[in-house]
Amino acid sequence: MANQQGNIFTAIDVGSAKTCALMVEVTDSGLRYRGHGVAESRGSRKGVIVELDKAVAAIQKAVETAEDKAGAAVEHAIVGIGGAHVRGVNSHGGISLGTRPREIGRDEIKQAVERARAIPLPADREVLHLLPQEFILDDQAGVHDPLGMMAARLEVRVHLVTAATSAVQNVVTAVNRAGVHVDDTAFESLAAADSVLRADERELGVCLADIGAGSTELVVFLQGAVAFTGVIPVGGDHFTSDLSVGMCTPLAEAEKIKKVYGNAIVTLIPEGNEVEVPSVGDRPSRLMPQRLVAEILEPRARELFEMLRETLRQAGTFDACLAGIVLSGGGSRLPGIFDVAESVLRRPVRLSWPTPLARMPATLAEPEFATVLGMVHYGQRARVARGFQGDRWGSRLKAMLVG
Repeated sequence: MANQQGNIFTAIDVGSAKTCALMVEVTDSGLRYRGHGVAESRGSRKGVIVELDKAVAAIQKAVETAEDKAGAAVEHAIVGIGGAHVRGVNSHGGISLGTRPREIGRDEIKQAVERARAIPLPADREVLHLLPQEFILDDQAGVHDPLGMMAARLEVRVHLVTAATSAVQNVVTAVNRAGVHVDDTAFESLAAADSVLRADERELGVCLADIGAGSTELVVFLQGAVAFTGVIPVGGDHFTSDLSVGMCTPLAEAEKIKKVYGNAIVTLIPEGNEVEVPSVGDRPSRLMPQRLVAEILEPRARELFEMLRETLRQAGTFDACLAGIVLSGGGSRLPGIFDVAESVLRRPVRLSWPTPLARMPATLAEPEFATVLGMVHYGQRARVARGFQGDRWGSRLKAMLVG
């Protein structure tokens, strides 16, 4: 197998339900699909690694499949980070440039951002992303790039995405043990936004809700910048668990029933429809009303969006989401969930379909692959910025400024 070329790079999404590796090639006309691999996740739960060896095996399987399709080896990758341990915080800082206005250079911008970054964090937490929201020159707010402008004082508002250091390191360790060097990490829903959100939505105010297996990750954009990130500890696995308990059936069977017969709206299922439900142990299967499936799923769906609404209200961003809510992730595929979201949130809601890559198979153009597709776009922007900046801080800041 040929060695990986410099114009090919890889994104790896280690989720609670599936692990996906996506290889792309950088061409003059943009990113082009080269290969991907998907493996059932083992050893991951709610966005964190709980059994290292099983997680490593799943990553290896996904990577090997991608390598076979691409005809190239995976040596380096950008890796997604998610789960309830991820938290966002807004900060503000600035520097004085003297008594008289003078030209702002890169050093002054970096100093102002570092002042804003200098907030106390617990020893067990690290910064995943440093996302400038706006610069303020003297009393002039709303500046996106102050380079070369004149001011006596430079201030900046930033959003910091933080994560539990141990959770991040365990994901990195798992990928390293699978034989892949981790070049960078990215918050999963922030990456997904790259493949599903439109520029006008980001400007007007929008919330992306990425409904994964273990949790629902949120990112809110206002005036083109990230205003809030957070995680709700409810995902597709909770819907499956509810069915397993409510219908007294194994989890694997509950997952199948959810995918084939599930609906978040009871009244959308005709009366009289029945579902064969396997029992636990050696007991025979039973026929149960299909409406019972929806009667179990609908309350959980309403709870999820009620939690989303309250989370955004507490952050002061709910009323600002004029473009509404965009649903992504495998959990958004549940029939009826769109209707529940609109009913609870009283906001425009749409399902996301990720922007496809050139030569990409149609099977990847689904909401559950939005994260890994967004990660290759984010990774490419970071690679380009790194070429200009030459350091990790510069590349991460520049990558988000040009996004």
